[in-house]
Formats: sequence, structure tokens, C-alpha cells
Amino acid sequence: MAAPTTDVGTPDSRTYTERRAWLHEYFDRTAAAAWATLTSDSQVSWVRRTVREGRERMRHTLSGFFPDDLTGMRVLDAGCGTGVQAVELARRGANVVAIDLSPTLVGLAETRSAGKFDRGTIEWRSGDMLDPQLGTFDYVVAMDSLIHYRMTDMLDAYAALGARTRVGMAVTFAPWTPLLATVRGVGTLFPRGDRAPAIEPVPMGPLLRGIARDPRLAPWAAQRTHRVESGFYTSQALELCRRDPMGAAS
Repeated sequence: MAAPTTDVGTPDSRTYTERRAWLHEYFDRTAAAAWATLTSDSQVSWVRRTVREGRERMRHTLSGFFPDDLTGMRVLDAGCGTGVQAVELARRGANVVAIDLSPTLVGLAETRSAGKFDRGTIEWRSGDMLDPQLGTFDYVVAMDSLIHYRMTDMLDAYAALGARTRVGMAVTFAPWTPLLATVRGVGTLFPRGDRAPAIEPVPMGPLLRGIARDPRLAPWAAQRTHRVESGFYTSQALELCRRDPMGAAS
């Protein structure tokens, strides 16, 4: 696999910003109401119910990569959506910066989170999850917020986030499988209201090799991974841990 270029996946790169602009339009305008319904307790179609159930299982998986006690830790929820993960982390004592491209979803997340945690804090932000002005963190979680980008963009995002993260990152990617390719094709037959935004399936082997070979990610080691499959939802969790000075994953 070719080495990732230095100008892809930064806030100024053409491919990253074009995709980011599309996602902003989709989540903040086209599908904001549908996304609010999906992440609520309202009745939904079978297609959306499988996605809802899959996302809930994925949230539990990613939460399991973090310590139960996050008191005093600064955590970035990169692509926070309606804020369920941010609330869970705050309940563990974390000081969470929860950011999403969609101001509409961030506003909904802040409203829904009121009174749901009595430890930690949540700072709600709308903007680019790679913005260096967000500062440094102990942990980062990015659930399904990078599945719409090419693998080179994903590696660049891991590097950008990893440069400002002290302990660990929990991310997801859409694993390439024949079944997922089929599901994506069949999905175009469903009503537009039940379609998800386009994703970029990534084979696990090349992604792990890309992480291992990328000099920017030399301080990081891939650890636990777990796939969640629920009807029309398929996503792969991946834990990245910062190595100690002797080269072992901490």
C-alpha cells in the first residue's frame, strides 16, 4: 500500500474538506430529523431498528475500551451526534469535549443530556473534530465518524488525533466484506428516508498494515478489535493504545 500523503486528511486538504462539507449538509439539514428519531425511543422501520440496535452494541463495545473511572480525564468525543456516548463518559467522571459537524445535532445532544449525569462535564462544540484548537486529550472516541472517508484520510485522521492524545483511542471503521457490499447495493432499493450516507468499506488487513507502517503512528499500537453486525448495520471497533517509551503498548 502506498504511504499516506501529507496533505490528505488535514482540515485544509481538498478531499477531506469536500467530504466533510457533504457530511455537514447531510447530517445538519437533509437527515437531522431522521437522525433525531433514530437515536430516540420512537418507533422506527425494521431497517432503522437494526441500525439502532447495532449502534447501541457498538457504544458498549467502545466504552469497554476505556477505564470505568475516568475522573479528571479529558476525553474527545469526535463526531458526538446526539450525545449518548458523551453522557456515558461524563458519568464515569470524564471532562468531555463533544464535537460534531452538525450544529442541529449538537443542540439536540445538549438538550437531551440535561440532568443525565452528575459527574464529569461536557463541553458541546460544533465544528471539525481534527481542529488542533480543541487541545490535548487523555482519550479519544470516534464512533462511526470516519466511516465516510477513504483509508488514507482515516490514517491521517488517526495521526492528527493521536498527536494530541496521551493514552488511547477507540475508533470504528466499516469493514469490507462481500455481505456489506451486497447490503450496500440492496440498500439503494429502499426509500431514501431509510438510506444511510455512503460509507467507505475498508479491509482490516490493509488498514492494520497501514497503521503499523505509518511513521506518524509509530507511537501507537492496534489492540482489541470487535465487529458488530446487526441487520443493516456493520461496523468494526478498533482500540489504539500509545506505546510506552520501551515500545510496548500501555
